[in-house]
Amino acid sequence: MEPRDIAEVPEVDRGFICASFNQDTTSLSVGTKSGYRLFSVTAVDKLDCIHEGVECPDVYIVERLFSSSLVVVVSLSMPRRMNVYHFKKGTEICNYSYSNNILSVRLNRQRLVVCLEESIYIHNIKDMKLLKTLLNTPTNPSGLCALSVNHTNSYLAYPGSATIGEITIYDANNLSTVTLIQAHDSPLAALTFNASGSKLASASERGTVIRVFNTPEGQRLFEFRRGMKRYVSISSLSFSADAQFLCASSNTETVHIFKLEQHSPSQDDESPTWSAYVGKMFTAASTYLPAQVSDMMHQDRAFATVRLNMFGLKNICALATIQKLPRLLVASSDGNLYIYNVDPQDGGECVLVQKHRLFDSSEEQLDQKEQEKQEDVAPPPASQSYAATVALPSTPPSSTALMGYSEDGGAQKGDVIPEHEFAEGPVCLDDEDEFPPVGNQNN
Repeated sequence: MEPRDIAEVPEVDRGFICASFNQDTTSLSVGTKSGYRLFSVTAVDKLDCIHEGVECPDVYIVERLFSSSLVVVVSLSMPRRMNVYHFKKGTEICNYSYSNNILSVRLNRQRLVVCLEESIYIHNIKDMKLLKTLLNTPTNPSGLCALSVNHTNSYLAYPGSATIGEITIYDANNLSTVTLIQAHDSPLAALTFNASGSKLASASERGTVIRVFNTPEGQRLFEFRRGMKRYVSISSLSFSADAQFLCASSNTETVHIFKLEQHSPSQDDESPTWSAYVGKMFTAASTYLPAQVSDMMHQDRAFATVRLNMFGLKNICALATIQKLPRLLVASSDGNLYIYNVDPQDGGECVLVQKHRLFDSSEEQLDQKEQEKQEDVAPPPASQSYAATVALPSTPPSSTALMGYSEDGGAQKGDVIPEHEFAEGPVCLDDEDEFPPVGNQNN
C-alpha cells in the first residue's frame, strides 16, 4: 500500500452513518445520529434538504422510493424493525419486525425486499403484505442484494454461496428462482442492475475484476479490470441511466468509470492504428496462453477515473444526468457530496465541479460536544457504520410489535393499511396525490 500523508485523510463525519441514492438518482438519503435527511440532487450548484426526519435516532438504513413520499427507515436502536413513513404527511404507514437484524432494504414500485443474514423477505409494496420468505439462504453478513428498479420484472440478485461468487437471480414478481450465475471465484462484494433490469454487474471481495451479465440468462457480456496491484473492497457499483457506463467506488482514493461497448472487427479495420495492430497481436497470442492470462488480456480498463482526496473511507457513487450533462456523484462518510463532470466521448480524469456539505457547522459543533460528554462518562462506542450493524448483538423483539411470529418465516406485522384502501394494480408513488391513504391503523 502506498504511503499517504495523514493530513490528506479526512475524518469520518461524526453525524454520518449511511447514505443511499434513490432509484433514478434524483435524491440522496443520509442516515445520521439524530435521524435521517433527504436531499434533492437535480442541480449542481445547490443541494436542497427536502426533509429531515427525527422519528428515530441512529438511522443506518434509509431508502426512498423514487421521488415519492415513501421512505423506509431502520434504526440502530431497533435493528430488527423496519418503519415505513409518508414523510410529507409526517405519518407512519406501517412497520414490520423480523427475527434478526435487518442488513439491507431494496424497493421498486412493485416490491419491497428486506435482507437478513440468512433470510430474505419479499413484500408487496402496494399493501406491504409479506408474499415470500426465502429461508436458509447462504450466510450474507453484509446483506448484499440488488433489486431491479424496473417493476415489470423485479429481478432480485443475492449471493448463492458464502464461499464463491455465485449469484442467484430470483423473480420477485412470480416468486421463483430464474437462474444461477457463476460470476467469481471469491465471495461477492457488490451487485447492481441497470435501470431496465437487463444487465447485472458484480464484483468479488478481491475487487480486481468487475463483470457484467445479461439477465435473466446470465451470459457474460463485459469484463473490466479495476486494478492489479492490490485487493480492494468495492463499496458500490452503479450503471448510468442508459447503461452505457458503469462506475465503481471502493476503499481506495480512485473511482473508476467503465464504458460498455462492443469492439467489432469492422471498427478495427476502419482504423488501422498502431494500437489496433498491437491489440490484434495480443488477441492472437492469447489463444496460446493459459486461461487466466488470456482472460486478463481480454479485460477492458477504466474509461474515466476520479481521484478523491480521501483514502479508506466508505463512499457510494452514482452516474446521473444533471442539467443535461453527465455527472458522477460521490457521497462520502466524511459528510460531503462530490459532483464531477464526465466526458462521455474521451473519458479521462473527471473534473470536480461542486462539493456540498451534508451538515452545517453548528450541527457538527453540537455533535462534537455531545461526543465529548459521552466520553467523560463512558468509553467511546464502536463506530456505528453500516457494516458494524452485522456485529450488533441479537436483541429481543420490540415491545410495540405484535406477539408471535407468522408462519411465513419470522416477520412480525405491525400496523398496516387495509388492503381495500388501495387501487387495483401497482400504485404510482411519484405523485403525492396518488400515494396510498393512511387510514385508521388497527392491530
